Amino acid sequence: MRQRPRGDSRGILDSARLLREVRFRRYLPAQPLRRWVEHYWLIDWSVRTPFEQRVVPHPAVNVVFQQDGDSQDRDSQNGDSHNRDSHNRDSHGPESGEVAGVGRELFRITLTGTGRVCGVQFRPGGFHPFWRRSVAELTGQRRPLPVGRLTSPDGPVCAGTDDDRRRALDTLLTGWAPEPDPLSEEAIRLAEAIRTDRTVLRVDDFAARHDVPVRRLQRLFVEYVGVGPKWVIRRYRLQEAVERAAGGPLSWADIAADLGYSDQAHLVRDFTAVAGVSPAAYARSVR
Repeated sequence: MRQRPRGDSRGILDSARLLREVRFRRYLPAQPLRRWVEHYWLIDWSVRTPFEQRVVPHPAVNVVFQQDGDSQDRDSQNGDSHNRDSHNRDSHGPESGEVAGVGRELFRITLTGTGRVCGVQFRPGGFHPFWRRSVAELTGQRRPLPVGRLTSPDGPVCAGTDDDRRRALDTLLTGWAPEPDPLSEEAIRLAEAIRTDRTVLRVDDFAARHDVPVRRLQRLFVEYVGVGPKWVIRRYRLQEAVERAAGGPLSWADIAADLGYSDQAHLVRDFTAVAGVSPAAYARSVR
């Protein structure tokens, strides 16, 4: 079991600019929750001019709590954006909460004024024990949390220090009484294998490698992750293309071949559709 939160910036477009503009940190949840939860992510911001952040979403469900100080124009909300600290809890308004399913489109958020966000990024497949029905019904959606699940016995989730917020999230999620599920554990394991093994390019090869029939694999991912295995493979490989684009001179034809695309044009179309700009334009912008 992981002892530290993930430290990469996968999916965050122009992550260096983000970290200059806002304060962002990740923390692991309490040990019993780590089988389902990837990490908590905390954001605090105080900006003089509007700041837009774009993220290529992970195949993961997020639960998000937010307090605004001034105002925030929100196009979307997801687990990999962040902000600058604001310690005065009295300066923030009421807290809102929502559950955000797997996002198929580019995620955009514009921060203004001051505020804070506390989020839970579940592991792909890890939200089902809390939701207890098909996670696919949340895909591409954001839903307000039911009133009974909105607050922690420890008080508002976004109030206080980082330790206060972590304890509030631990208490809240533990109170939701997640039920261990062998199929959820299988989905988590298989999705993690796709994320960490960059040689995974095709569903049929992956299914054969793990001795799982393709149709069963597809049903498992739709029910527990919210999207099919082909989508998960393609999304993780596209996030790798984003990482490479920020890293230096590139041969997009070679990258297309490495990531399992039939040709460079196919990669360029997918990259542009997800990131909003072509690979070459993105590479120029981050340099």
